Amino acid sequence: MSDGPAYLDIDRENHPAVLAGRRSREAVEARDKEAWLANFAADGSVEDPVGPSMFDEEGVGHRGVDGLSAFWDKTIGTTEKLEFLFDKEIICGNEVAYIGKIVTHIAGHVSEAEGVFTYKADSNGDLVALRALW
Repeated sequence: MSDGPAYLDIDRENHPAVLAGRRSREAVEARDKEAWLANFAADGSVEDPVGPSMFDEEGVGHRGVDGLSAFWDKTIGTTEKLEFLFDKEIICGNEVAYIGKIVTHIAGHVSEAEGVFTYKADSNGDLVALRALW
């Protein structure tokens, strides 16, 4: 326990958002779509990237099991490998933000996306929002 304010006394290893984010990344690295989907709350959402993109023309994100499953198929499922290389972790409330990059391996090509990647957990530790600003 620190001498500072209680809100700064964070168990960084066991914080619900840190754990939910870790489970998400581990499922992606293992290519385990079912584990990735099971990590989300029923109404969980992904905005990757935030705003309109080739994956989400309206920029509203992907929500619920069907939306998340379709997102996996359009993005993660088309890759050979994804690497998460984060330099900084910031925990606030029930969210964690990582600053770093994601390295995508697809069709023999490698690309990097630098950005901020956030994970928000609910009181059960389920992932309610995954957002990527890149």
